[in-house]
Amino acid sequence: MSAQIADIPAIVKALKKEFKAHKAPIIELIEAHTHDPFSVLVGTILSARTKDACTAGAVKRLFAKAKGAIFAPEDLERLSESEIAELIYPVGFYRDKARHLKALPGALEEKFNGRLPKTVEELCELPGVGRKTANLTVAVGFNLPAICVDVHVHRICNWLGLVKTKSPFETEMALRKILPRRYWKTWNSHLVSFGQTRCDPVRPKCDGCPIAQYCSSPKKK
Repeated sequence: MSAQIADIPAIVKALKKEFKAHKAPIIELIEAHTHDPFSVLVGTILSARTKDACTAGAVKRLFAKAKGAIFAPEDLERLSESEIAELIYPVGFYRDKARHLKALPGALEEKFNGRLPKTVEELCELPGVGRKTANLTVAVGFNLPAICVDVHVHRICNWLGLVKTKSPFETEMALRKILPRRYWKTWNSHLVSFGQTRCDPVRPKCDGCPIAQYCSSPKKK
């Protein structure tokens, strides 16, 4: 049985309960410790295609270079690209990420007078920032409505039958039409946590799954 739009509140309730039983994803932990959108942006860039434990180590080493209370664009300016690469290794694509982070302060100054923008479209103008990173920064860093779609969100939403899409971008656009805005900010964190702890793409733990009744996955046991 596939989920219907009317089932979304029940699904959200079940996912919220499951989320509270596990450690929050790394980006939520960064926000909780820093309450700073720029730190969330940097952490999100580092987290792409990287496990949370690895991202956490890289974030800790990089943020330790902050001169003030929180990590700021000026801290990136003081570091060379090679120093950034050494600090964030071994996150995925660390050389590319080091290049993007080194270019970030200059791009902020050139495009936005040093101010970190609050919209997805503007954030996507920054080096190394795609829609996933931009949406997560808006939702977690600025506490504004945004739907971040990664592989977990894309997969699970399709398995639930809420969307029938072929890419994360299509999933984001589809969710914008059916998902009540009050759920936008937490949809990603709840589904990412669920995907990491229970709903594995190859071997999902279906026994006792709180939303199994809505799932139409071919992997369902």
